Amino acid sequence: MILEAAMLQVKQGREKEFEKTFKKASTIISSMNGYVNHTLQRCMEDQGRYLLLVNWETLEDHTVGFRESKEYQEWKELLHHFYDPFPVVEHFENIDFTN
Repeated sequence: MILEAAMLQVKQGREKEFEKTFKKASTIISSMNGYVNHTLQRCMEDQGRYLLLVNWETLEDHTVGFRESKEYQEWKELLHHFYDPFPVVEHFENIDFTN
């Protein structure tokens, strides 16, 4: 499983609108092949900062399957205008310490 992590900085004063729109956009991402689950967390120290964590079965499920889909275009249209600056998205894999 791959963890996608993005720190989202939402334009000041648009936080409530972003949260409402993100709820709608969540139905898009959750319908994608390889999607496992996601959380959106609001920063307690900075009102406009959010942490988006998405678990995918494979890296390609996100980078190819989602990012190259028509659904991603709708996701972009709904959400990308809220961000300033545009977020950096990184991917992480779990380290197995059982061996």
